[in-house]
Amino acid sequence: MTRSINGTVEVPGDKSISHRVGILGALSSRGIEVTNFSSGADCASTLDCVERLGCSVERQGDRVKVARGDGITEASRTLDAGNSGTTARLLCGLLAGVPSTFSVLTGDDSLQRRPMSRIVDPLRVLGARIDGRDGGKRLPLSIRGTRLTGGQYVLPVASAQVKSALLLAGLSAQGSVTVVEPLPTRDHTEIMLEHLGVPIRRDGDSVTVYPFDDLPGGSWRVPGDFSSAAFWIVAAAICSDSSVRLSGVGLNPTRTGLLEVLRSMGLDCSVENESAQGGEPVGDLIVRSSSLRSVSVGSDMVPSMVDELPVLAVAATQAEGTTEIRGAGELRVKECDRIAAVAEGLRAMGADITEHDDGWTIPGSQRLRGATVDSRGDHRIAMAMAVAGLAADGPVEILGSDCVSISYPEFFSQLEELSDDLVPTRG
Repeated sequence: MTRSINGTVEVPGDKSISHRVGILGALSSRGIEVTNFSSGADCASTLDCVERLGCSVERQGDRVKVARGDGITEASRTLDAGNSGTTARLLCGLLAGVPSTFSVLTGDDSLQRRPMSRIVDPLRVLGARIDGRDGGKRLPLSIRGTRLTGGQYVLPVASAQVKSALLLAGLSAQGSVTVVEPLPTRDHTEIMLEHLGVPIRRDGDSVTVYPFDDLPGGSWRVPGDFSSAAFWIVAAAICSDSSVRLSGVGLNPTRTGLLEVLRSMGLDCSVENESAQGGEPVGDLIVRSSSLRSVSVGSDMVPSMVDELPVLAVAATQAEGTTEIRGAGELRVKECDRIAAVAEGLRAMGADITEHDDGWTIPGSQRLRGATVDSRGDHRIAMAMAVAGLAADGPVEILGSDCVSISYPEFFSQLEELSDDLVPTRG
């Protein structure tokens, strides 16, 4: 049995862009002011950290302004990134290039288990002085700011966070910094710098930034978060007699890989009211019930949809044919092991799913049943299991569901508003 969901949803402001508003605003004396700033706890962690660094942070509802004030100063207390890997990694890039400062950066238990060497090692190539647990591979980290050198760095693995950290470091380096990536990744940092009027150069698979003392200010509206919209896209597609309008969603092509894959699977979706906000493409998505077909996802497609893969796995259980998702080993080192968590949750609902080191094989047209599933404290797992629960023939309880506050505090209340029947319960 699949329930119906119908209505209009405004998802929170884009999480990736909101993080960058906080970080880049800290480098601008005029400041960056936005509306529709993300309501999630992760972005609040970024604001808290930059405020501890002496920057000016004003927040009223979804309106946020961040400015550097008298400049970044040494924090008297440890900087706590909470559960936010983006906060920790972008702050490394920011702080590594601020001379005569010493910072200690930590996070919650989950974040302290996540790898940091992917950020620390390339920053050290530029001259950064970073140390920490396990030689700097894990938080907490200590960062002694210094004037970094310029240079070129070739990313061994596609990562928007590593690219952005290096670009941030380059803004305060002695010379230009060029980052070469093996596959295109989210380019929100580049777009925001261009929108602010900061000179950068994009050339094929490389991007170069130049030293820039004081970033220009600006103001705009943050687009709706596509990763949050993804749950409603899949929910509307797999639920019968459903139609959902997602207003003002960011449609940056480096983020919408899920949309393209679902369209290849037969998704019934249209776009209206296209515009641009802060240099980012935006539009309304109208998604209707769809007859989906199986798909194969490889490593070249993963960077544009890495956060959406858990909910794509849910869609695969309802598609015709067998779906294979591979090349997604990065999911093993997210807030939890998302490959294992998805397999565990869907199996609890009666699904047939084969777990691989880097993904899953998922037969389609499956009937899901009610069950108790564990979010493992991961917001995207909790929401993906809630979407799967819409297709289940019995009640679904999600343990640890409060973790959705990390990115989407309004998720469950909006789900109740859209659904015409019982929805997954929270535990």
